[in-house]
Amino acid sequence: MGAGWVAGVTRARAMAARRVGPVRARELAAAATLPDALRELTGTPYRRGLDLAAGAADAQRAVSAALLWQLRVLAGWQPRPGTAAVRLLSAGFEIANTREHLRALSGAPPPPPYRLGALSTAWPRLAATVSASEVRGVLASSAWGDPGADSPAAVVTGMRLSAAARTVANVPEAARWATGEAALLVAREVFLMGRGLAAPAARHAARILGQEALRAPSFGDFRERLPSAARWPLEDAPETERLWRAEARWWPAVEQDGLEMLRRARFDVSPVVGAVTVLSVDAWRVRAGLESAAHGGRALEAFDALMD
Repeated sequence: MGAGWVAGVTRARAMAARRVGPVRARELAAAATLPDALRELTGTPYRRGLDLAAGAADAQRAVSAALLWQLRVLAGWQPRPGTAAVRLLSAGFEIANTREHLRALSGAPPPPPYRLGALSTAWPRLAATVSASEVRGVLASSAWGDPGADSPAAVVTGMRLSAAARTVANVPEAARWATGEAALLVAREVFLMGRGLAAPAARHAARILGQEALRAPSFGDFRERLPSAARWPLEDAPETERLWRAEARWWPAVEQDGLEMLRRARFDVSPVVGAVTVLSVDAWRVRAGLESAAHGGRALEAFDALMD
């Protein structure tokens, strides 16, 4: 037990303890107006960058940016293996930046990119690209690997499956979550959206889910052929129309695992992984609460269904 892990785990537990939590998130969802809900966040870690006059989309993005700041702080307290784990578990922010950058290259006005700092893998080089083919080239020469095509859908899917495969290989504490997320992603892309996987993405998926699942001709066959470690998010989704509920249930399921990691009396990477998870789920729940508040609390029933 090194001093670095003691400091890093202590900080992780302290940060996780300051999260909003499900009860307060539901109070946000029940707020009469979005400004009322935002005022409730001024005493929380989400106050950073919060604009009380913001619309729902900008407020939700501010919540995500505040989460990223927390993860950057958390990573800064870790020894090198802990920092690497936090970086990998924060990969969604670099994926989001890349997606918005590709949209900007097509003429869409982009939001300000998330400030990744030490959690970046390839973003400074990606941000300097001026074409989709250059984006693909930078990814191919980085830890992300070649997504197999340069369309936004192919790039994002390739990056997400790359992150899942690297998580399974390098952060075993999070392997169950990454495997389940990969199953949900492939189910949505292939069987709901009708998009095939580019070859590199398919290889990542096969390593995680198995070749037999990838060869399935239907969603039902895909579900049955998944290994047990990947099938759990789809247990209550007998058809693709129920995928949204399966995706929603993934979050509280991994939160319970993260809370268990935080309760263990250990000074290693496990509580740090647990903290990243519960902080990420908390931000997801707060964003959903703000969406409900933006509708004057009339979406509270939908919020409850999402959290069930």
